[in-house]
Amino acid sequence: MARYALRRLLNAIPILIGITIISFLIIHMAPGSPISQYVDDPTIKAIDKENMIKAYGLDQPLYIQYWKWISDLAQGDFGTSFQKSQPVSELIWDRLPNTLLLTVTSFALALAIAVPLGILCAVKANSRLDQFVSGITFVGISLPGFWLGLLLMMFFAVRLGWLPSGGLQTINAPSGFGDRLLHLILPVFTIACSEVAVWIRYVRSSMLEVINQDYMRTAKAKGLQGGRILTVHGLRNGLIPLATLFGLSLPGFFAGSVIVETIFSIPGIGRLFTEAAFQRDYPVIFAVTTMTAFLYVFGSILADLSYAILDPRVSYSKSEAKV
Repeated sequence: MARYALRRLLNAIPILIGITIISFLIIHMAPGSPISQYVDDPTIKAIDKENMIKAYGLDQPLYIQYWKWISDLAQGDFGTSFQKSQPVSELIWDRLPNTLLLTVTSFALALAIAVPLGILCAVKANSRLDQFVSGITFVGISLPGFWLGLLLMMFFAVRLGWLPSGGLQTINAPSGFGDRLLHLILPVFTIACSEVAVWIRYVRSSMLEVINQDYMRTAKAKGLQGGRILTVHGLRNGLIPLATLFGLSLPGFFAGSVIVETIFSIPGIGRLFTEAAFQRDYPVIFAVTTMTAFLYVFGSILADLSYAILDPRVSYSKSEAKV
């Protein structure tokens, strides 16, 4: 297992390098530059604009710019923000707790809702409850995250006034657990909604397949209670295929925070990335893109390892996984 994990990590290095190259080229090919906002400013002289280009290193060929950036990244240096004149690592660390709070809470909520509902729909397949939940999941899958967030904000915050419309705490007021919880309800639900809908469908399908297995009918014939059969014999086997889904969904929650943090004015990494994209702040864009790519690769490796841990029949050889 350890050798397999190490091999996967080593194989991930060229993948991450390829992602950084593609991201670097795409960002530089996009219209605009870090000094675009100063082009039409009559108070800034042409010589000042040229000095800014040289200071940012934009006058050098792309391969030199990339080599310098990747060399600094290998030493743990994300560079300095063009717009804020601060180390990018400081900007990220300052906002990381807010993004982690939003992401972890959303993941926990999605897990707490999707697994029980998926199991219940599998046990009561084709019932009215199953049909109702299935209809709700199709609606949840179809809803765009940005539209759902704006809709929830308009209804619960603007029209009803039950929940705050943005931020993580009330301005000029003591911030306690209750106040923080109220501010998290709308953004957390927005991120979790689409994932809950997808997970319910997967849990239902997986549990339906397990329930119809011979060993489940044998356990029932031996006189075991239905709840014990489901939890001891069915649940563990039914949730094994979902390990891959959950592992790959973790970076999806992180990426989903880009839209949600912007809509609800949450000072996290997602909002930092959005601001950097509009301002063409290359070091910040590169740093967040690289972090997201690393999370996707790490999530894939974590999913494979958790699959082997949950299923004792899986063993990893030198070149492939065997069952």
